[in-house]
Amino acid sequence: MKFAIIKERKNPPDRRVVFSPSKLEEAKNRFPEAVFKVEASDIRVFPDDAYEKSGFEVSEDVSDCDVLIGVKEVPIKALIPNKKYFFFSHTIKKQPYNRSLLKAVLEKNIELYDHETIVNEKGFRLIGFGRYAGIVGAYNGFRAWGLKYKSWQLPKAGPLPNQQALIRELNQIEVPNIKILLTGSGKVSNGAQEMLDAMHIKSVSVDAYLNERFNEPVYCKIDVLDYNKRKEGKEVNDVFDFFNHPEAYESNFMRFARVTDYYVAGHFYGDGAPYLYTRADVKSPDFNIKVVADISCDVDGPVATTLRASTIADPIYGYNPETEKEVDYKNEKAITVMAVDNLPCELPQDASEGFGEQFLEHVIPAFFNNDKDGVLQRAKMTENGLLTERFSYLQNYVDGLA
Repeated sequence: MKFAIIKERKNPPDRRVVFSPSKLEEAKNRFPEAVFKVEASDIRVFPDDAYEKSGFEVSEDVSDCDVLIGVKEVPIKALIPNKKYFFFSHTIKKQPYNRSLLKAVLEKNIELYDHETIVNEKGFRLIGFGRYAGIVGAYNGFRAWGLKYKSWQLPKAGPLPNQQALIRELNQIEVPNIKILLTGSGKVSNGAQEMLDAMHIKSVSVDAYLNERFNEPVYCKIDVLDYNKRKEGKEVNDVFDFFNHPEAYESNFMRFARVTDYYVAGHFYGDGAPYLYTRADVKSPDFNIKVVADISCDVDGPVATTLRASTIADPIYGYNPETEKEVDYKNEKAITVMAVDNLPCELPQDASEGFGEQFLEHVIPAFFNNDKDGVLQRAKMTENGLLTERFSYLQNYVDGLA
């Protein structure tokens, strides 16, 4: 089996890669029967010569490989027919802008494995960049606070080499006695929590957060049953009741919004779930949040202040609660919003190392153990020019009917 690490061709350029040179060496040592080849790239965070020094062939031509592994969508003109591909296709939610890509994949008889579809038998994702989104998102939120209130000048995350460099910068600022709220329980929120803990910001309980005053900055991490409640008032302790019956719940987030200064949104939002807060909520005099780092970045959705995704180049904007419009974030009426939707791109080295570790653990072995855990079978979206049964719901989307 011959694997290729392909060049990223999407704009704006993405410097991440699935395997760093050291992680690719580890893969080769674990699976000596595998051949790994690297497509030449002038943007990758690890230069070509780093792979060559690790003993890998670097070439402009990878058409002799069986499995081609990338990060972002591969442009249609760059797709090689009759190959197996791994990349984020951004098609499984029927994203209109990539319908032609999925059509081309089928027409070119490509076996597509989307990184998002690599899940265990319970449907939980096995690989992703979520942790790094949380790490950079929390940092960017503090940077936004400093710019809003002219209290500190943190550099942009992108030019800094790794997470430790971000932490060093954060530990040089003096955070006032603010209350910081973090939503979520997965990799994204855990990544953000790593940063808060590295700053030695005190973690407090829901009850203390809501009812007590502190002489230092504190944070509280909450999950769905903290900020949602059953409409009929029934006490619930089982999160699966919420996941299975989101329509039976209403938001209980405003009790947190009353006392929160800086909000880090690291949750997953499912269809049918209540919005955390609405535009009407933000108009309330009880709404105290001043800075929002919306890592989840569901535009015009459950975090009502997120009007659009921002960019790495221009990551911050303001939301005016009265007009419900975007304004300069320095405007005195503005809630400051950081809503970059590709945050891991700002930490390409760490993100690549972490992603490669997961890919090596969960995906590469499946090619050499007859896919005994069903990882490849579950992840395979297309085969022999057709959608697989698991992804047959995309047929109308491919046909332009949905």
